[in-house]
Amino acid sequence: MSMASFENICIFHILDGLRDGLSHFSHPSRAALIYAETPGSPPRICDPQDLLSGHEPKLRDYYLYSNQWRGDAVTGREMQLREDEENDLGLSGIISLVARSRHMHYQAWFTEQHPDMCSVGPTERWLEYAAGLVSQNFATRDVQNLDTAGFILQHCATHAIRDYIVDERSRQGWLDTRIRVYPFLDAILGVSATQEEGEWPRGRVVVVEPSQLDRVRFICRFPSLEQPHLHDIKHVRKLLQAVEESGRVLVSDGQRILGIAIGPMPGSYLAAQFSGTHGFLWIKDNLICSFLDGRFHSSNQRANLVQLEEQLLETEMEMGEQHTLLKIVSLLVNRVRDRKHGCTLVIDTGENLLTMSGQHFEKDLDLQESSQLKLACSLAKLDGALHIGRDLKLHGFGCLMDGRSVPGENRARGARFNSALRFTAEHEEIVVVVVSADRPVSIIKNGVELTAKCHFEQIHGLPRPPLLAEWIMA
Repeated sequence: MSMASFENICIFHILDGLRDGLSHFSHPSRAALIYAETPGSPPRICDPQDLLSGHEPKLRDYYLYSNQWRGDAVTGREMQLREDEENDLGLSGIISLVARSRHMHYQAWFTEQHPDMCSVGPTERWLEYAAGLVSQNFATRDVQNLDTAGFILQHCATHAIRDYIVDERSRQGWLDTRIRVYPFLDAILGVSATQEEGEWPRGRVVVVEPSQLDRVRFICRFPSLEQPHLHDIKHVRKLLQAVEESGRVLVSDGQRILGIAIGPMPGSYLAAQFSGTHGFLWIKDNLICSFLDGRFHSSNQRANLVQLEEQLLETEMEMGEQHTLLKIVSLLVNRVRDRKHGCTLVIDTGENLLTMSGQHFEKDLDLQESSQLKLACSLAKLDGALHIGRDLKLHGFGCLMDGRSVPGENRARGARFNSALRFTAEHEEIVVVVVSADRPVSIIKNGVELTAKCHFEQIHGLPRPPLLAEWIMA
């Protein structure tokens, strides 16, 4: 096999595996690579889904108008990561990782930074795996290993999270640790998927370094022979009932549940917060990722209302009113999602309020008042929509939306979604937020779903990646 053919196949399998793995960990994701095999090689780019489109001026200035990125040849066997160069690139909305090795002199990997990410750390570790696999395969040049390389990158979530935890705790001075991270991560997923008397788990489990346990404020401790193992999922799930909806936590040394405690935890502790159908993983006060449906995810599980914010910016509302309205809608949406029931919010941005059929009030509810906002959250449970005006008041609930059929209706999405499409198609100044019972949030205006997911075309094979200079010129 020629060198160019091996290069094509190697980069294709690794980039496609990376893209697929990150798309399951986050939202649909793209990946790109800029590389130079030797210190004197011209830079080539592999960007089959146009991730770096729009960043050409920065890439041109950094790679073509300067040779600083080339650096010295790597002589050792270890791959070197260059965090300073990642900062130099500074591409908005992009996570990048730069690596150098003896067999692949320069690699810069890129992927999308989604706005709802808990942390970019696990994704950076994923890019590091991709860089390592490229270096290894260019060292061996064995084409039989390439299918495996791509498959590995499709299933790296737990490993990326574990490596990020180890790296982050090392930066905080915890190099000599007795905490085993993998068993803790396995226990988190196991407990999160276990119901007790029909209820999903709620509460907090904290793993403290054994040397710091004397600083924990225990309410009670279990005898050494009666401490449940973390891998005893059913037992841990039952114990969580003792710390639900309270300031108490289950304390572990990474192997067993030692007891129940309260107050701040010492050292660089790990914490899993179970919140019913989903939960979150922390290092001290730093959020790492969430978990849902037996898998880890990068999302913070909060509704992404960027499209609503963009629509409000186009209105004549004052900035303060826009910000307050966005906060009100965000609280309503996230409260509804946490309670696992759907709702519809009609956001009326017109100066002349639309008349909607539904239940009204003698005096409209002021949603800037905490008590009336809480009442609105409860009214969202009822069939029909909440009608919210630009004056930050709730003008009705149980409201009905009607209209003529429009293109883009989807029977799989239910009555809320399709009614919103029809209604907004006939009322230009209306934005509708539809929250489904299974958590997805849709923002609809002018008969179009603004939050429709972008499904990138599958990569079916690649020619040899072009020179970066040719790509920029094209």
